[in-house]
Amino acid sequence: MESFYDTIKDLDWEEIRDSIYSKTRLDVEKALNAKNPSIEDFKALVSPAAKDYLEPMARMSRDITQRRFGKTIQFYVPLYLSNECSNHCIYCGFNHNNDIERITLNDEEILAEIKVIKSMNMDNVLLLTGEHPRHAGIDYIENAVKLCRPYFSTINLEVYPMSVEEYERLFKAGVNSVYVYQETYHEAVYKHYHPKGMKSRYQHRLETQERLAQAGAHRVGFGALIGLEDWRTEMVFMAMHLRFMTKNYWRTKYAVAFPRMRPAAGGYQPNVIMSDKEFAQTIWAYRIFDNDIEISMTTRESRDMRNHFVSLGITSMSAGSKTDPGGYSKVEEELEQFIINDNRNEVEMEAMVRSQGYDVVYKDWDKILN
Repeated sequence: MESFYDTIKDLDWEEIRDSIYSKTRLDVEKALNAKNPSIEDFKALVSPAAKDYLEPMARMSRDITQRRFGKTIQFYVPLYLSNECSNHCIYCGFNHNNDIERITLNDEEILAEIKVIKSMNMDNVLLLTGEHPRHAGIDYIENAVKLCRPYFSTINLEVYPMSVEEYERLFKAGVNSVYVYQETYHEAVYKHYHPKGMKSRYQHRLETQERLAQAGAHRVGFGALIGLEDWRTEMVFMAMHLRFMTKNYWRTKYAVAFPRMRPAAGGYQPNVIMSDKEFAQTIWAYRIFDNDIEISMTTRESRDMRNHFVSLGITSMSAGSKTDPGGYSKVEEELEQFIINDNRNEVEMEAMVRSQGYDVVYKDWDKILN
C-alpha cells in the first residue's frame, strides 16, 4: 500500500493554496450541505469565503459534537518527563541550542509528580519528552509508562517518532494513545525549521501515524503548529492526512489539535498569525468534515477562548497544566516549552465547564478494557 507521503509528494503547495483562496460562497454552501464532505468541501470551509458563514458552522459543530460525544468535556493533564532534546527546531523552547537547564526526571521524581497529579483527581495523563533517545529513549519511556500504569486509567504519549516494534512495546506496557505533530506539511521549507536532529527527516515523521496504526494504537493524534506557514494550506494537508488514515486504518480512533505558537525560550516570532475567528473556523471545519474526530484545546489558548469553546466542538481540555519537567512537585522557576495562557487549576476549570451544563470526564476508559 502506498504511504501518505507517496500520495502527496508531487502536490504543489502553492497550487493547493491557490485552490483554497479561490473558493466561493457557493462552494461553502455546497460544503455545508454535503452528507460526506470531500477535501474540496473542506477547502471551502477553511477558505476566506467561509468567513460569512461562521454562525451556521458553529451551530453545526455544536449539534454534531453533542450527538456524537454528548455534553461532556474530557480533562487530561500533561506530565513533562524531560526537556532534553537533540533537535534544533528554531521555534521551540527546548531547542538543543537554547541555554536552559536540562532535566530528565528519575523514578522518584516521576512518582512525586504522579502524587500531585492524583491529588488533582486526574486520571488521564499525557507524558511528554523532548526528542533525545540517549536521555529519554524507549527504555526510559517504557519505564515511565509502567510507573504511571497503576495510577491512571489512560496514558497518552507525545514523544519522538518510533518504529512499529517500539510502539508495540509501549502499547503492551499500557499506552493508549500517541500524538505526533508534523509541525508543517510544507516539505520545501521543513528543513529550514528543523535543520538538525531526528526531527529533520520529513518523510519519516510524516509516516509516523501509519506505524502507530500498524502497531495497534487505540488512538492517534495529528497536529500542525500554527504560525510557521499559511494555516489554511496546513489544515488542508492535515485533512488529507486524516482522510488517508481513516480510509486505510479505520480501526484506529483519531484526534486533532491546532496549537498556535506561544512565546518560548529563544524568542522566535511566528510568521503567520491566526486570529481567534480563524481558529474557531478551523475547529468548526474539522468537526463538520469528520464527525468522529476528537478535538482538544490546550492551555496555549486564553481563558475566554477555552470558556467559549466548551459547547462549540471540542472534546477535551488540559487543566492545571505545567509545561516543565518536575513542575507539579517543585516550586521554582519554570523551564517551560511554551508560556501557558490559561493557568486555572482543575477545580476552577471544572466549575467553568459545569456552569455551562456540561459534565467533566476525568478518564477515557476503564482499566478492565485495556
